[in-house]
Amino acid sequence: MISALPLEGLPEISAGADLAEVILTALPDALRSGDVLVIAHKVISKAEGRTRLLSQVSPGPRARELAAPAGKDPRLVQVVLDETREVVRAAGSVIVCETRHGFVCANAGVDQSNVPGDETVLMLPVDPDASARKLRSRLSDLTGCAPGIVISDSFGRAWRTGQVDVAIGLAGIRALDDWRGLPDAQGREMHATVIAVADLLAGTADLSRRKDGSQPVVLIRGAERHVTAEDGPGVAPLLRERALDLFR
Repeated sequence: MISALPLEGLPEISAGADLAEVILTALPDALRSGDVLVIAHKVISKAEGRTRLLSQVSPGPRARELAAPAGKDPRLVQVVLDETREVVRAAGSVIVCETRHGFVCANAGVDQSNVPGDETVLMLPVDPDASARKLRSRLSDLTGCAPGIVISDSFGRAWRTGQVDVAIGLAGIRALDDWRGLPDAQGREMHATVIAVADLLAGTADLSRRKDGSQPVVLIRGAERHVTAEDGPGVAPLLRERALDLFR
């Protein structure tokens, strides 16, 4: 059985916060071997100081060009462009970008929700995998237990309406569970079944917490078969190769 428990009582996170200590104070009991912690990227970004004040941003011509039809603040669009490797689509109020990490998402992950102040925007961590590895190492130092770490964010989907949390940073978690070459229940060989384990863990965590509550960290138990001793390659296996991207 898999269980997902949102942690209660976490304080507002500021730059320089020791997230490992904060998380440990909110756990219902001691960390166990095989535990998974799913952490909304916003607390990681806040702890790493990944904020910008729009009052200090000067939008360029491209930002103004994209902002006008979208009805967006050109200063916000400039921050989006600063985090962007490529603008994939811009239609209406939506600007879909490929981030410097290789993620394809709305507004390059730049967000103003659950951020103190009307003029403050939050960006994705510079290296979410490194953030996950650092947090896992710190938790191991403090407790002797190294849980799997999933850093998550809400992404839209090309074929369906609505957002789903997905993994943008990993440590100690298998990103994929590849069943290709194995027999199905009827004995037929599977040719295309590759399960996005890390994204499913991120989605499970998001389903368990309140969107209007302060529950950025979720403890998942029962997924120990996907937890690895090594930190692993992070989210890279989840990113579709450009040559196989049917939308570009």
